[in-house]
Amino acid sequence: MTARGSNPWIVLVLVCLAQFMVILDATIVNVALPSIQTDLEMSDANLQWIVNAYTLLFGGFLLLGGRAGDLIGRKRIFLAGVVLFTLASLVCGLAQSEEWLIVARGVQGLGAAFVSPAALSIVTTTFAEGAERTKVLGVWAAIAAGGGAVGLLLGGILTDTLSWPWIFFVNVPVGIVAFVLSLRLIPESKDEAAHRSFDLAGAVTVTVGLIALVYGIVRSSQSGWGSLEVVGFLTLAAVLLVSFLVIESRSAEPLVRLSIFSVKTVRGANAAMFLVACGLFAMFFFNTLYVQRVLGYSALEAGLAFLPFTAGIIIGAGLSQRLLPAIGARETPLLGLALATAGLLLFLRLTPNGEYLTDLLPGIMLASIGMGLTFVPLTLVATSGVPHGDAGLASGIFNTSQQIGGALGLALLSTIATSRTTGVIEDLGRRPTEADSASALVDGFHLAWGGTAIFLAAGAGLLLLLLRRRDVRAVSHGEPATVPV
Repeated sequence: MTARGSNPWIVLVLVCLAQFMVILDATIVNVALPSIQTDLEMSDANLQWIVNAYTLLFGGFLLLGGRAGDLIGRKRIFLAGVVLFTLASLVCGLAQSEEWLIVARGVQGLGAAFVSPAALSIVTTTFAEGAERTKVLGVWAAIAAGGGAVGLLLGGILTDTLSWPWIFFVNVPVGIVAFVLSLRLIPESKDEAAHRSFDLAGAVTVTVGLIALVYGIVRSSQSGWGSLEVVGFLTLAAVLLVSFLVIESRSAEPLVRLSIFSVKTVRGANAAMFLVACGLFAMFFFNTLYVQRVLGYSALEAGLAFLPFTAGIIIGAGLSQRLLPAIGARETPLLGLALATAGLLLFLRLTPNGEYLTDLLPGIMLASIGMGLTFVPLTLVATSGVPHGDAGLASGIFNTSQQIGGALGLALLSTIATSRTTGVIEDLGRRPTEADSASALVDGFHLAWGGTAIFLAAGAGLLLLLLRRRDVRAVSHGEPATVPV
């Protein structure tokens, strides 16, 4: 609960501001990559690490960040993350070399791994389960899903009108304001029942294991899934993550209390979100490449092209508030995933000469409205029925599902798309023209878009399989869920 004199709605605004900054930064860099590559003279192989360094540290430290908030204090971890993220943003903007920028992006991801789960757990401990939390998490989910689309727009505007360092400098004043106001207005909370001991062995194995997993996935797009490098890192990840499970099952104060997965809502929502993220991250990536590399859009035009995605997210999130009590917390995301899958399938109509209004926009609107309908109930379900002492853990698990799922889906579909494009060009038997290259790219993108649709459809199938209506009845009707002992 909030501390005396604390306004819960001000708390919501502050944590949402920080979360928006974190989510936005995951995509804002995408449209600026060509400018960064030119200025820092980066190779194509190294350019991807501007994105991957952030993903590696973000995905790897989320569980640690979530549990640290429960034990040390959610406000303390939140503020520490904001400071780290803001300083790293400043260093990114001042970068004079590719090594400098890549390392600073990794530190940004580390800061985000502390901000994101702490922010969500502050929300879930500030607002009691029921109708009020449903409304609040609707706002949260819209920010989480819409931040990615806004990042593309803002990145285009800043890159075209100023220069690429400003996509990082813009975080500095936002971070300072968020820190100063949060220091005064956000109350502290933590798991008072927890002992002061910390599961260091569990923290090390899960963090290094997740980093090895994400690194292996990311490298697969270049080295191939069967390469010694990728197989080595994935094997290391498997050994470390299995070791983590053994450690947690025997630890008196585990980093992740494994019994939390006995809660059906936690298990079902995270499994579904993992697959949804596999498709959603890849969709942003390939659509951005399509409008810039095939249609020839500038950074600003590419950002504007995805502005309707933000509007669709807002529409879907608003509709979900009405549909949750009407059709249920399981049926609402199923409807959303059906719409989003249909939107992704519409991208299969795209050609090298595609038109934005008739070919691209319909798919964007269907997919974005579907995502708005999906994120709100899944966030609610994933954090319901969990004791306050495990709020940070539940938030960290949910965020980890998104980040690891997104990295896996993007790496897998990038490998498939690149292989298809390379094969088409090789089959020509001659030097490709500009039109040949564009056509080959679109052929690869078609496989990727088909893959994103399959991931979303699989997520809907898992949700249907793992959750029954009675499991989410309390969430559907805005009532407090029974907290398991």
